[in-house]
Parts: sequence; C-alpha cells; structure tokens
Amino acid sequence: MTATSLLERFKAVRNSTLRRSEPLTIEDQLVQPMADASPTKWHLAHSTWFFETIVLGAPDPEFNFLFNSYYEALGPRVERSKRGMMSRPSLDRVLAYRKDVDVRMVRAIEAGTADGALTELGLHHEQQHQELMLTDLKYVLGTQPLRPAYRTDLRPRERSSDAARDWRSVDGGVVEIGATTEGFSFDNERPRHRVFVDPFQLATRPLANHDVQEFIAAGGYRDAKHWLSDGWAAVHAEQWTAPLYWRDDEYYTLGGVRPIDPDETACHLSFYEADAIARWRGARLPTEAEWELAATGLDPMIGNYADDDRLHPGAGEAMFGDVWEWTRSSYAPYPGFRELAGAVGEYNGKFMSGQQVLRGGSCLSPRGHVRASYRNFFPPNARWQMTGVRLALDHGGAR
Repeated sequence: MTATSLLERFKAVRNSTLRRSEPLTIEDQLVQPMADASPTKWHLAHSTWFFETIVLGAPDPEFNFLFNSYYEALGPRVERSKRGMMSRPSLDRVLAYRKDVDVRMVRAIEAGTADGALTELGLHHEQQHQELMLTDLKYVLGTQPLRPAYRTDLRPRERSSDAARDWRSVDGGVVEIGATTEGFSFDNERPRHRVFVDPFQLATRPLANHDVQEFIAAGGYRDAKHWLSDGWAAVHAEQWTAPLYWRDDEYYTLGGVRPIDPDETACHLSFYEADAIARWRGARLPTEAEWELAATGLDPMIGNYADDDRLHPGAGEAMFGDVWEWTRSSYAPYPGFRELAGAVGEYNGKFMSGQQVLRGGSCLSPRGHVRASYRNFFPPNARWQMTGVRLALDHGGAR
C-alpha cells in the first residue's frame, strides 16, 4: 500500500468512527451497563491510544493507564468493568486527543516514518471497535426503561430479499483454510494449512426469527434435553426465555422498538441457544473449516453491512453480513501459529481458551473488513453481539 492510499484509508476509517458517535448525547457515551459493553467515550480513546502507543511508540503515561485494554506488556490499566466510572477525562478532551494523534499520524505517514504494517493493523483494530461501539451502544440504549432509538432515519430492509431455507451440498476432502499471503489478515488466521472435511450440507440462509419463535412455542427454553449442560445452567442463571431484546411480540433495534418480523434473520443468540435450536431442528452447527470451505470463492463485499445504513439483519442468503454465525469449533491456534513480536503478540493468542469461533461479519461490521478466513470469537454465553446461526447437516442427514 502506498503512503497516499494508506493516508486516505487512515482518514476514512478515523472519520467513520466519529460519524458513529454523532447521534449520541454526551451522557450516552459515558454509560457502561455491564462489564463487556464499554462506553463509547472509551472506544474513541482506546482506538486512538493504539495509534499513539503501538504505532507512534510515544504513549502518554496517564492515557496509557486509562485506555490500555489488556496489554500486560504495556503496564497496568483500569479494570474493564470500571471503564464507565471514568467521568474524567471529559469527552471534549478525548476528542481533542483524537485530533492531536491524528495530526501526528498524518505527519508520520507522509514522512514515511509510520510502520505500514502496524498502521494497517491499527485501522483494522479501529474497525473492530466501530462495530463494538454499535453493539455496546445497543446494550446501553436497549436495556434502558424507555429503550430509545440510536437513530430514527435508518433504512428499512428490502422485503424482496426474503428467502426460504434450503440446503447446499458441499464436497469435502483435503482442503486448505486460513489466510493467504495476499492482503491483510490477523495473526489468528494464519498459517494457511490443510484439513480434512467430510461432505456436508449447509443451510442456504441463517435461522430466521420464526425458527426461534417455533422453538419457544415448543417449550425449547424449558426442556433440558436440547441444551449443553453449561447452556442449561445459563438458561436458569440468566432466566433466558427468548433472545436478548425480545419482549413478547416486539424487540429493540438501533432504530427503536419494532414488532418482531418472522422472516428476518435471528440475532443476539448465544452459542448455547444456537446449539440448542440446531439440536431441536435435528441439525448441528458447522465447524469453522466447513464454514470457510463453503464461503471460499464468494464475494465478501456482498452482504448487509453497517455501510448499508440499516444496522439490523435482513432476510437474505449471503454468507457475509447480517449476523456473525456461530460454529461448533473452539477458538484455538492453527498448526504452526506464531504470535506477533512485541505487545501486539497479545492481540489474539492470549484469548485462545473458552471461546467459540464465529464467521462472516454482521450488519454492524464495516464493509471490506471481513473475509472468508476471518475468525471472530466470543464466550459461548455472549448475547449482546450481533450473532446468529446457519445450520449444517452431515452428508445425507435428516432434514
């Protein structure tokens, strides 16, 4: 990537982050209703901290403590659960901090002194936080008594895209998965390696809301036989009776409260819920190798992304966008995985325990950020993310 194109991309990504915060009040950007949902102000500061500390190598001692996320090599930090307690620095100061670091980054890129690989990593890191800003903000607003809309001018989905679920047969064999050497990829997508995959069938679209409604009507949340042991414990501990944000026949979206659309792709399902509904349907979740094999060769630019300005799943068949799709694969290193040198070695590898892999991006992901080899990961009980499921069957399995 040339210095000119890197500079243009830097400005575009940084401006896109600010646009996501524009509809918010100051108060909206300070709230942290749970440990996993960081305040918008913190996202704005942390993504800036990454460029100042990792790329420019000149951390501010105060901000390094306040806005370091989990990098042990870079010193102590504010506990994740206490990010919402920081009324200082003010939002104005955080925005001034962004402007100052942007000026320094632009000078470094123009002078050729900014490490290109680290800058590109910082941009993809910021795109991850653009998505997290929206998912965290949805939890902030969607759990308030009045459930206010983030925006009231979001585009409605196109009704003509409704599609019934069918099954696609995928030949197996020895295949290669993982990122190639072309273009950007995170370290957890590498190295590319061979795996054996049995022939299988994959649903042509993710589960829809009516699938979940049928599961609820059949008593699925009350029947232990569908659930993993930890999942059944979560059902009782968290008192789950429906996906997150559902209340009777309506649910909260970033555009406000709406009636549940049976045809829309179901979202905010935990891994446990996805697995239970799959079992109830006589199906299963795909492995991440199966998912990547089925997605290889498809255009990741085609799908419902944040750029489409809907910020809610549609009802299409694309394997990219709409919802992150749970797989049955535990998040683990690929054979031959090597962490990056320095502090960025903590970016992915340290989380390879107790997490499940998701694939495909969502309606809150920036277009161009995901690819077939992209590996997202969350704990199996996570529900505040834009997560859903595409069913799989063994070859010749019952439908």
